[in-house]
Amino acid sequence: MTAAFQDPMFHDEDKAREALEAILWPDGPICPHCGCSDPARVAKVAGTGHRPGLYYCNDCKGQFTVTVGTVLERSKVPLTKWWIAARMMNSGKNGASAHEIHRTLGVTYKTAWFMMHRLREAMAVLNPGPMGTLGGAVQADETYHLNTSKRAKGYKKGHSHKAKIVALIDEHTKTVRK
Repeated sequence: MTAAFQDPMFHDEDKAREALEAILWPDGPICPHCGCSDPARVAKVAGTGHRPGLYYCNDCKGQFTVTVGTVLERSKVPLTKWWIAARMMNSGKNGASAHEIHRTLGVTYKTAWFMMHRLREAMAVLNPGPMGTLGGAVQADETYHLNTSKRAKGYKKGHSHKAKIVALIDEHTKTVRK
């Protein structure tokens, strides 16, 4: 591995979790269920019978980890592999393909594909502003989509059974919405 991957968060699960906690919770843990951040009400669950990084909220009586409410939630992939995939995706000029992640991390292609889609979802703009605000015109276009191969079952003419696709393009900022 290159020098960029020498950081302990790429090799140690506890360090990977601590790095994610430091980014998401710079002022301490916050319950994703009720939003409580009071250190007296949110406590780390200690003991050998519990998984590392487990927290308990006394307000809503819920358990949570740092991954709850993120694209990493309910994933069986170790955090170290998520960190490496995110680093590879963001460090390359053209990002990284699922095949490259599959080969590098030693995961199945299906897992790599899942990881890349989740990471792309995390990079999406949550609340984009209105289009055309900088004086640029907004172009609209629409089309219909249908599988027109001869093997398609129930192929009919017309547009009532086809999927309508609408796209908006802001000429000034070059943003596209579908």
